[in-house]
This record gives sequence, C-alpha cells and structure tokens, in this order.
Amino acid sequence: MELEGAFYAAILSASGVGIPAAERLASQTGGARGAWEADAGTIRRCLEDNAAASLLALRRKKPELPSSIAESCEKKGISIWTREDEAYSPLLREIARPPLALFARGKPIPAAERIAIVGSRAASSYGKRVAEEIAMDIASRGVTVVSGAAKGIDSAAHKGALRAGRTIAVLGCGVDVAYPSFNAGLLDEIAASGLVLSEYPPGTKPFPAFFPQRNRIISGLSRGTLVVEAAERSGSLITAELALSEGRDVFAVPGSIYSDTSRGCNNLIRQGAKLTASADDILDEYAWTKKEKPREKQTSLFEDEAPEGLSEEERAVYALLSREEKLSVDDIIYRLHGRGDASNVAFILLQMELKGFVEQDENRAYSRAAGK
Repeated sequence: MELEGAFYAAILSASGVGIPAAERLASQTGGARGAWEADAGTIRRCLEDNAAASLLALRRKKPELPSSIAESCEKKGISIWTREDEAYSPLLREIARPPLALFARGKPIPAAERIAIVGSRAASSYGKRVAEEIAMDIASRGVTVVSGAAKGIDSAAHKGALRAGRTIAVLGCGVDVAYPSFNAGLLDEIAASGLVLSEYPPGTKPFPAFFPQRNRIISGLSRGTLVVEAAERSGSLITAELALSEGRDVFAVPGSIYSDTSRGCNNLIRQGAKLTASADDILDEYAWTKKEKPREKQTSLFEDEAPEGLSEEERAVYALLSREEKLSVDDIIYRLHGRGDASNVAFILLQMELKGFVEQDENRAYSRAAGK
C-alpha cells in the first residue's frame, strides 16, 4: 500500500488542497490512487475551483509524482501506511476521522497498550519532572508513551519513556522536519526504538493549524490521555476533549491553585478526569500488571541543571524552582509529594539562600537566584 500513500502525498502537494479536501476526493473515487487519476469533472465537483485547477495542473506537469515520492521516501527510510496496512493502528481506525495515510520514521510497534502524555510548552520544573517520571514508570511496564514532541511536557514525556521503553512522537509537520529544531536529536532517538509519525507528507513545514489536527492522532492512538500541565485554554485540553469524544479516558495531574499552567488540569479533575499522582493510578485503571522491565537507575532530567555544591535534598528542592515562578514553602512541600516538614524545607531553603542558589521575595516566596 506504499504507492497508495504516495498518491495521497502527491494530491496534498497541490496548492490549496488540504487534508479534508484530499480525503473528500478520495472517498468519492475509491481511494488516493483513484483521486489522482480521476477525470477533471470529478475533481472539480469535489474540490474548490483554485484547488481543482492546481491539482489538474500538477498532474499534467508531473504525472510520475506519486512514484517519485515513493522512491524518495524509501531512500529516506520513511514508510507510508494507509488504513488497510497491518502497521496502521486498529485503535486509530476507530476515531471519527482516521488519517487517510501515515508517514512513519522508525519501526512498526507490535500491538501494545499506549497512553498519551501531553501538557504545556511553558511547563514548570515540577511539571516536566512529573511527566518524565510517570512516562518512565509507564514505559517500564511495556506500555508505549505517545506525545507530540513539543517543548515542555511533551519532550519530558518522550525522554522519560526512552529511559525505560518506547515512545511515539506525532508531528504537525513532515517526519523529516525537526520542529522544534532543538529536538532533532530527540526525534532521531525516538525513531531508533519507536516511531515518529505524521499525516503530513515529508518536507511539510510546521503550520499553526496543523497542530490541533495532529492532536486527534495522539489521542486516537491511545487508550487514555494524561494531561500534566495545561492553562485554561491550550492545545492539551483539545487533545483531552478529542479523547473524551472518542470514548477514551482522561487523566490529569493536579497542580497549585496559584499556577496558571495548572488551571486546565484542575478543571479537568473537577469535570471528572481521574486525578493522577503516579503511573499506578493509570496502570490500575486498566489492570495492566505487566512485569516491570529492568531499567536505568531513575535519575531526573534536571540533575545536570543543578549546580555543584548542593546536597541530595537541596537538588530535589532546586529542581522544583525556576526563575519565573515563585513558590512558598507550602507549595514546595506539596510539589515534593508531601514529603518532609515545613521546618526542614525552610532550613534547606535557608542553606541554599546562604549559598546564593535561591532568593526570597517580600512575601517569603522562593525562586532560583538570577544567573543560577
């Protein structure tokens, strides 16, 4: 079915022909090949005037375009899966608008349980740490973690999963395009053991409208979606809503009532999402009791961020702090999952303040010191 997917990619290469239009045309002509080979009258009936003219002109100019796309993908190690292919997820086929084709970099993953982990791009240290640790624990049980490779929570979830198992990244651009650019290495690492997926043909640049569309694939591949941090209006909440619309489960990590990036999660919990404080809260929901795999010593994403000269307790507190968000002693205890007492945490903060690693404002709220 590789060539069928290449016909689909060729149709999308025509200016003004988006995914909904390509799917509409294919549904009227028996598939992507039928759409590419359709007579001019059928194309004009199914597409808007400009898009129809563009597709007809492209077909006259480059009649062999589908074949050249298939050859190019093969050279780049990119697979093209249609809904009929065995590698195409049966769970994804169940959603209202399953992608007509998927472009894949990596190895097909045998039928396995999958959980999506999504959240804010402007994530706090706390949020990234939670995403990393839950993803690592889930992946260690043989569950595949699905996310969108964005900055913040998505990247932390992928990194955590890679330490113990496999992960799938779903992009809002071509699978050969690194976005954000600093994640190029991460995407290569994901493709080496898991999958990088997109419904957009190779070479497609990121565009804002593509990301809400790709969210339905993230939720569609997964039994449930965990939201770690999200503002009241965010793409992560779109993913959660899509999951609910398809009858999938939604989980949410609670956060501080003072944090903008926690309001979306707290609202989800208020509306019935399962409060999640650990991987077991998700695994128990499905009675997934797979034997835990041997894995690397559990380390934090933030260990290499901590400066020299901090004790283990101080490093744990430092990982929760940022320069942008100020936390009270109570906030810090809460984000340490309730471990320790106020006097001990206050003493740790005092020692770090004396060392110049944290600073306190007039409201006795703490942040990382400037330049640290």
